[in-house]
Amino acid sequence: MEVFADYLKGIDNPDHRARMEEIFAWIVGKFPNLKPKIAWNQPMFTDHDTFIIGFSASKQHMAVAPEKAGIVRLSEDIVQAGYDHTKELVRIRWDGPVDYSLLEKMIEYNIEDKADCSTFWRK
Repeated sequence: MEVFADYLKGIDNPDHRARMEEIFAWIVGKFPNLKPKIAWNQPMFTDHDTFIIGFSASKQHMAVAPEKAGIVRLSEDIVQAGYDHTKELVRIRWDGPVDYSLLEKMIEYNIEDKADCSTFWRK
């Protein structure tokens, strides 16, 4: 995925880089209508120019940002998956599994909830 190539090159740990590449490839395959882009130095996916989900890499985890509404809506699922979260992001530890069904719920929720959204972020 060329749009994320420079971002991914900046991840020093090859296992972390491979994990993010795998997730991005999964999203592209599962949600081909989403547009991958870099904004605010982070990889994200949009739908009709509205934010759907974003990612960032840190030393201990990958952060997944489905906006606050996605966290509120899916907080029980996030906790059941064993992930730590704040009001704005979910932390997926590099040494733990990726719950793809949870990622799918986050993305589907935002696509449906923001279907008529005309702004990048929710108001």
